[in-house]
Amino acid sequence: MQAFLKGCSSQSVKASSSSSSSAGEKKQKLPWVEKYRPKCVDEVAFQEEVVAVLKKSLEGADLPNLLFYGPPGTGKTSTILAAARELYGPELYRQRVLELNASDERGIQVVREKVKNFAQLTAAGKRPDGKPCPPFKIIILDEADSMTGAAQAALRRTMEKESRTTRFCLICNYISRIIEPLTSRCSKFRFKPLANAIQQERLLQICAKENLKYSKEGMEALVRVSEGDLRKAITFLQSAARLNTEQEITEQIIIEIAGVVPPKVIETLLQICYTAAFEKLELAVKDMIDQGYAGTNILNQLHDVIIDEKLSDKQKSVITEKMAEVDKCLADGADEYLQLLSLCSVIMQQAT
Repeated sequence: MQAFLKGCSSQSVKASSSSSSSAGEKKQKLPWVEKYRPKCVDEVAFQEEVVAVLKKSLEGADLPNLLFYGPPGTGKTSTILAAARELYGPELYRQRVLELNASDERGIQVVREKVKNFAQLTAAGKRPDGKPCPPFKIIILDEADSMTGAAQAALRRTMEKESRTTRFCLICNYISRIIEPLTSRCSKFRFKPLANAIQQERLLQICAKENLKYSKEGMEALVRVSEGDLRKAITFLQSAARLNTEQEITEQIIIEIAGVVPPKVIETLLQICYTAAFEKLELAVKDMIDQGYAGTNILNQLHDVIIDEKLSDKQKSVITEKMAEVDKCLADGADEYLQLLSLCSVIMQQAT
């Protein structure tokens, strides 16, 4: 009996050790967006003003309530999370930081109860490792522009009342959707879309760490299709790396993964518009839609090409006005084929 129990115990030890090792392996296999997220404020790219303010607070200066706004993928959430980790260390981080985003319930009741209760807790000024730490907590409200007006209104009194023990960091894409009383209580920082050179530098660092082969044109295409959104660029890079494990990452692969319309297809469509052959134009537009290209993608890329075409200013203004109408109709759910055909007809009229 004892021998049997020993055997069972040894098997359970083996099973637990194997499960812990497999858990360790799973931890390593993170999406690259998380794997290469900045761990400290110095690693944040291209946002000098915010980094300067946060560095001062890390050196002991007081931190104001913050409002970060700007397009997605520019480092808003990463910046405040990196600062919080540096301020509190890994042990205190969970106790001192409350993060709520759009996927959490953030109605007026949550603001009154959860946020208020967390804000009222006092905080000591020492970390377990002996380093000094600020005597306040941080509440991060990500995607704050999706909060209701009533919830935002309930928040303003809490911000004032608990200013001794709590700092708020609101993060949003559109500052116009945050009520005026909240914006006036915060230091506002605009996060700019990342410059192409900064983005390319970051992507090349990831390529070096992951031992990826790439072409220069492939990297340029990756930066171009991501439009200043580093998160999108890293996701496309990981998809390209998984799709072609042995081959180098080329422009063609990036265009396929990003779902953009190949430049040659757009060029062919414009040439047909210039020939004034409506039957050919109708077939070309139908073929593009049948191939599964999104109407909004075709519209955006046509806009970029038309701006650089050798047309007069009057012709360009008529075409872009029609583009605005088509964009509105597509947003309202109109038929893609008919809308693109009407746009191409206007281009044909102006070009000929």
